[in-house]
Amino acid sequence: MGEASDAALLVLRCVLGAVMVAHGWNHWRGGGGITGTAGWFAGLGLTRPRLQAWLSVLTEIGAGVLLALGLLTPLACAAVLSVMLVAGLLAHRPHGFFVFKEGYEYVLVLGVLAVALGAWGPGEYAVDTAADIAVTGWAGAGAVLGTGAAATAGLLAVFWRPRRTT
Repeated sequence: MGEASDAALLVLRCVLGAVMVAHGWNHWRGGGGITGTAGWFAGLGLTRPRLQAWLSVLTEIGAGVLLALGLLTPLACAAVLSVMLVAGLLAHRPHGFFVFKEGYEYVLVLGVLAVALGAWGPGEYAVDTAADIAVTGWAGAGAVLGTGAAATAGLLAVFWRPRRTT
């Protein structure tokens, strides 16, 4: 890749990382804090909602920091994808596409961006590249997609109990 592409990947990683850190921070310290986040998760049908709230905070902040550093980039991208899949499936899907109607538009863009970043790799300005551990191309995209989907399926299988309609 050229210098402009590497700079673009750095900006992309830092912006996506900052979005994830802010999202995790908001779940922890914003609005209703952990208690409010846990209540919202319970309303989505997730069991052990307080645990889910803390896992969400740790995953989002951790993935954001890893992305900004360009460290373990496929794992960080898989975490972003998993968070977006859970949010999209449980919170946003029933509302349709558009974000202004609480739809899945926003989480779709972030999830696809995470898979694409897995394919592109972290770029030259990343810890992964300096340590010569960058995984890119189909292997990177596959690692993100496979790990993110497996994590989502595991979380839903263990913790999601959809509400029964009568």
